[in-house]
Amino acid sequence: MKFKEIHAFQAVMRSGSMTAAATELYTSQPNVSRLIAQLEYSTGLTLFTRTAGRLHPTEEGLAFVREVERAFVGLDALKDAARNIRQFGKGRLRIATVPSLAMTVLPLVLQRFHAEYPDVNVAMETGSTQLVADHVGSRYCDLGLVSFLPPAAVTEAQPVAELSGCCVLPPGHRLAERDAITPADLAGETFISMSHGDGLRAAVDAAFASDDRRVMHFETPYGATICKMVGLGLGVGIVNPLVARMHAAEVVIRPFRPQIPFVSYLLLARNRPANVLVDRFTARMIEVIATETASLPPELSGFGMTA
Repeated sequence: MKFKEIHAFQAVMRSGSMTAAATELYTSQPNVSRLIAQLEYSTGLTLFTRTAGRLHPTEEGLAFVREVERAFVGLDALKDAARNIRQFGKGRLRIATVPSLAMTVLPLVLQRFHAEYPDVNVAMETGSTQLVADHVGSRYCDLGLVSFLPPAAVTEAQPVAELSGCCVLPPGHRLAERDAITPADLAGETFISMSHGDGLRAAVDAAFASDDRRVMHFETPYGATICKMVGLGLGVGIVNPLVARMHAAEVVIRPFRPQIPFVSYLLLARNRPANVLVDRFTARMIEVIATETASLPPELSGFGMTA
């Protein structure tokens, strides 16, 4: 099986005829027909049938083109990488992050970093903590940002911020005038929780270990979703104060006691080669997180920086 045979096959599938494919490929119709015959021979598949002079893909042909398209996604990614290397040299960063950090501090970090290094191309992948760890561990991404450590992490982890979780309440809630919220205060309240398996869920649940009378109706993996649901009056929740501040117009934010640490971690691949851009981006990130943490009310900034 040769690349030019696959290329001819794709052209025929796109155009619907050998003649049109030949025009697209700047070759002759007999040459395209020969390439398709060679591909059918090498794969053992019947890719097309001919009825009344018209070409029709077989079921085998349709299944095979789907596999070809999947393979070419990888080739397209390599082409993009080559183009970026030509354009930026080694000036490219790929970052993986969880949504809570993607929507709070990371855009501010990118703003500052881009002002200093305008020629550096930055790609951002957003997903679960485990997905971020997998991307960094496989070196698909240069660095990752997560809000708790995944089990069996294959990365090096560095804490970059540790804040005290806050309670978010619907506007006009009976507890809105309290200076701080305790587990006893939330007895009988519908509680919107982090998802099971989330390290933050375990930390929040631990705070209620001696007095847990919450009504557990909802759970979601994202603090931003918790805030949106709280704003709609669906319950109360405990989230990162940086996330809560994004929704200050929709919810009432109060300190929670006992303090629940919300730790943000920088993930790097083990035994990674030195990368000046990663180091500089990390430095900017720590600066931005320190600034954002300092701008929080003291009762919400909690534990402060740990970097």
